Amino acid sequence: RIKKEVIDHSRPAGMQAFVMNVRKPVFDDVAVRRAVNYAFDYEWSNRQFAFDSYTRTNSFFENSELASSGVPEGAELALLEPYREQLPESLFEEPFVLPETDGSGNNRTQLREAIRILEEAGYKTGPDGIRLDPESGERLSFEILENQPAFERWTLPFIKNLKKIGIEASFRLVDTAQYQNRITDFDYDMTVLVIPQSLSPGNEQREFWHSSKADVSGSRNYIGIKDEVVDALVEKVISAPDREALVNATRALDRVLLWQYYVVPQWHLNAYRLAYWDRFGQPE
Repeated sequence: RIKKEVIDHSRPAGMQAFVMNVRKPVFDDVAVRRAVNYAFDYEWSNRQFAFDSYTRTNSFFENSELASSGVPEGAELALLEPYREQLPESLFEEPFVLPETDGSGNNRTQLREAIRILEEAGYKTGPDGIRLDPESGERLSFEILENQPAFERWTLPFIKNLKKIGIEASFRLVDTAQYQNRITDFDYDMTVLVIPQSLSPGNEQREFWHSSKADVSGSRNYIGIKDEVVDALVEKVISAPDREALVNATRALDRVLLWQYYVVPQWHLNAYRLAYWDRFGQPE
């Protein structure tokens, strides 16, 4: 007999996501990044391709006490308050919530919201149905780079939804060597990456988020973040004198990253899957 079990675990899941490269003009506006998030129908994709086995990732420090939730309070709020003018007001007033669909594949409500966001930001539709940047006049168009064929089935429906809101996206599959070279040189618009985390974040946070790493070839600041608030919070994480201070600083950093919509979060498995052959039995 083959026995199967699922065992819960609390290991931090980090972030697996469609990562946007903000070095590229198409993604330098948070309104575009937010609209792109509304085009990904996670609930339908999880049902169609993974039998509803995954859990949506809602934090860069998912599945741990380091993940932000609700609205900032207490010590976390005190950390963020000096930067209120540089942060979206909604960060202080409402929880961060990713767009959610009913899983039917008919996500018209979410796509209408994406269209509203783009229209409000001045992105009008061009003659070919693709929206134009109100300042440069460039079409909203980008490429999704991958080296794993398995992601094609998740990506093509996403591309189809993007077209419905006036954004042109394409999928490019390359070999591993070419993919690594392009990631190292930040030669991509969007790609799928995993940003891992531990229960004790420290110096590696500079590598992920700090502006000093944004233009360093081969760094892990894949997004290209150059933000004074993020820089300051990274230093708070690194210099935290105790566990409580570390947790509050990490939650504040997580919250700021989420509200900038740098990524389209994907999924994680918050359990271990086990399968074993019960060939010999066990004593009573």
